[in-house]
Amino acid sequence: MANDAPLHRDIRVLGDLLGEVLVEQCGRRVFDHVESIRLAAKAFRADPSPETRAALQAAVSAVEPEHRNDVIHAFSVYFQLVNLAEQNHRLRRHRDYDRSQQVLRGSFREAMRTLAHRGMTADDIEALLQEVGIELVLTAHPTEALRRTVLDKHTKIAAFLEEMDDPRKTPRELDVLRERIRTEIVALWQTRSVRKQRITVLDEVRNGLYFLDQILFDVLPRVHQKLEQAVEEQFGRQLLELPPLIRFGSWMGGDRDGNPNVTSDITWQTLVLHCDLALNKYEQKLRELGRDLSVSVDRAGADEDLLASLGHENDEPYRALINRMLERLSNTRKRLHGERVDGPDYASPDEMMEDVERMARSLAHHRGQRMVDAWLRPFLLQLRIFGFHMVTLDIRQHSGVHEQAVAELLQTAGLVDDYASLGEEERVRILSECLASPRPIRNPYHVYSDLTTEALAVFDCVRRGHETFGPRCVQDYLISMTQGASDLLEVLLLAKESGLFGWPDGPKAPPKSDLNVVPLFETIEDLESAAGIMRSLFENPVYRRHLEMRGWQQEIMLGYSDSNKDGGYLTANWSLYMAQKHLIRLAEAYGVRIKFFHGRGGALGRGGGPVEQSILAQPTEALRGHVKITEQGEVISQRYGHPGIAERSLESSAAAVLVGATREDTEEWAERHPRWFQLLDRASEISFRAYRKLVFEHPVFLEYFHRATPIDEIGRMNIGSRPSRRSQSARIEDLRAIPWVFSWTQSRHLLPAWYGFGSAMEAVMREDPHALDDLRRMYEVWPFFRTLVDNLQMALAKADMLVAREYAQLAGAAGEAIFPLVEEEYARTERAVLDITGYRQLLDNRPVIRDSISLRNPYVDPLSFFQVRLLAELRRDDLSPEEREAELADALQTINGIAAGLRNTG
Repeated sequence: MANDAPLHRDIRVLGDLLGEVLVEQCGRRVFDHVESIRLAAKAFRADPSPETRAALQAAVSAVEPEHRNDVIHAFSVYFQLVNLAEQNHRLRRHRDYDRSQQVLRGSFREAMRTLAHRGMTADDIEALLQEVGIELVLTAHPTEALRRTVLDKHTKIAAFLEEMDDPRKTPRELDVLRERIRTEIVALWQTRSVRKQRITVLDEVRNGLYFLDQILFDVLPRVHQKLEQAVEEQFGRQLLELPPLIRFGSWMGGDRDGNPNVTSDITWQTLVLHCDLALNKYEQKLRELGRDLSVSVDRAGADEDLLASLGHENDEPYRALINRMLERLSNTRKRLHGERVDGPDYASPDEMMEDVERMARSLAHHRGQRMVDAWLRPFLLQLRIFGFHMVTLDIRQHSGVHEQAVAELLQTAGLVDDYASLGEEERVRILSECLASPRPIRNPYHVYSDLTTEALAVFDCVRRGHETFGPRCVQDYLISMTQGASDLLEVLLLAKESGLFGWPDGPKAPPKSDLNVVPLFETIEDLESAAGIMRSLFENPVYRRHLEMRGWQQEIMLGYSDSNKDGGYLTANWSLYMAQKHLIRLAEAYGVRIKFFHGRGGALGRGGGPVEQSILAQPTEALRGHVKITEQGEVISQRYGHPGIAERSLESSAAAVLVGATREDTEEWAERHPRWFQLLDRASEISFRAYRKLVFEHPVFLEYFHRATPIDEIGRMNIGSRPSRRSQSARIEDLRAIPWVFSWTQSRHLLPAWYGFGSAMEAVMREDPHALDDLRRMYEVWPFFRTLVDNLQMALAKADMLVAREYAQLAGAAGEAIFPLVEEEYARTERAVLDITGYRQLLDNRPVIRDSISLRNPYVDPLSFFQVRLLAELRRDDLSPEEREAELADALQTINGIAAGLRNTG
């Protein structure tokens, strides 16, 4: 494609520079190995015969042990550079759209045209923006295989690439830029790409704050300004003072489920780090404003009340006010750190906003509206979004921990001897009585177990955070593995014992409730039980009082990762979709609004895929309010690592919420076709059985998984603070979904993202002669089903049975038993997708992505062949400790490279 010529130029320039660096750093021998392997891999892709396979294996085997790490590193760095080139090309295409004045797909301009076409007015848009919003939650899941220092180098190279597009650059200036890129590639080459030590929780917190500090703090106001411009362009009205459409949250430092390293002390330190960043950013902003607002009273005048508050002697009143604000901000920092304060501070962000608004009013009254729009309105929006808390921290813990803590509290209070042995109905009765009583059950003089002491300390930390940083610092407490109403009431009781819930004015007065209690439904069974659990809570008098104090809104988190691991791709997606519909209908009957929190991963096997498509695939009624979505692992750096990419990503996500929340046609149309729901019910049932039969029932599947994937090596990667298993058990049920998906991605199976779909489609088409026509129509008009199939296409295109077969051979007899089943199901699934879509090959509707995958494969294949060889070596019993350490280092290097090549980890 002609418009891809600049991309191919960038890749060629970066590839040539890497080759030169390779010769300079490692010598001609390593370079020749890389070239011979590259050519052999291209031949293997062009003609995957036994001869070309043997030639590729021979080229890989020919690399001497002392050169192997360098050769693997070369392919890994190449993919990092290609990814930067593709990122730069995305930005280039966005600029081309802007220059041509075309309406970009997924933009606010397109969204406003769509809403106008639906008959909406400016008043409707204003009302809509008061109701809807999107919250993106950064999580520390261990799927970012690249180190922070490597990402920093990527940022520099990306900036130089962008500069090379400037048509004003002279040949001499372009040579200088190329030399700067070469220098960064040398630094990248000499930087360890795999962490030597496992990172700490606070490292993860700082990594997350990097994106807020460097990118999102300034990008979010620009995105909101684009929305305002699109509304004004389409509807001819300026909409000011709207609530922020986009907010950010975080799990880093708050998610303690299965991570003993996240303690109450770590959570407190996290809240302090959040606040420090917010105050630092405001101080920087005020100093910038002090330089910019050099307005003189003699030249422009100022409001009398502003001048009077400053003593009338100031010729530059805005600078004088800013200096006072800096003093108050400094005092605020001292107060929040528990230091002695001499002089006024800011009790809340609202007080600081009042000072900024005074400046804005005065400037507007004296011909300074342009300065207000350019400098003060973005600052006011930042204050509204980030407050003094910077980002809202979620707390998450496993339901079993709360059960044990509550059992001990009840026992020591003499209320229940053996809470764990009680049935659900009796638990709910006892918990409701405790919650309805103003009497505490926590004994301040009793020494509780470490588990209970820490569980209570977390709630104490939240209360202290609310008192210090404001209630927005922590709002939601999530309960993983929710399986009954008692799981939520236990958390409410622990909150009560720490002063976050209670009856300060007596049991007949309204209670206080300072924390949202959020169930997380993760397995297929839990999703099916969700409506029943919530019904019992909505009917519980004490819980309804809690909901009343929280504005009659109930947040519910849906787990995409564990539901997929539990039931397979089709069943998980259908169960999630239907759970939302059931929960919405239930909530409406009880006068409650549901806010869904979608626990999506970056990988396709964990609910990944384009966020905007995922949003539009939800039931329409689920988008009429606030939507919350996790942003995990490598997705964070891909979506928010560059200001231009971040701006576009946020715009497309927010635009999808606006379009999806006002959609009426497709969802109602689907509802009028009950055959579709029946068809997917049946398909889900068949898919579930096929998936469970392989993954949980086949006697050698677990052995195959451990031998045909690098699951054990991934556990050694130091890419997150959390253990990869919930316990020491080797069962699949106890393995976290992230390393589960990461392992299948590395071995090129991507099994969780497609297995079972082919069997299901084949069966329903065999049972019903009209099923294929229905499926084709569903794909054509129903966003949910179209997204489901399109994400499946992506997974099938990234999976590669040719290379997966190499991994299967590592498993011996288990491989001979399992791989034919996998290969057959892959073929069935591919046939089904092509039948439904009518395409001749996968991703016919997304040729750019299809071509990118096909261009990457010849460079990913060598890393896969190296990895297979290294895994075979590591499984030998006769390796010396030194040999094993060297082999493992090389294997970890291949994991990094394949992750970069496929642009997916877990």
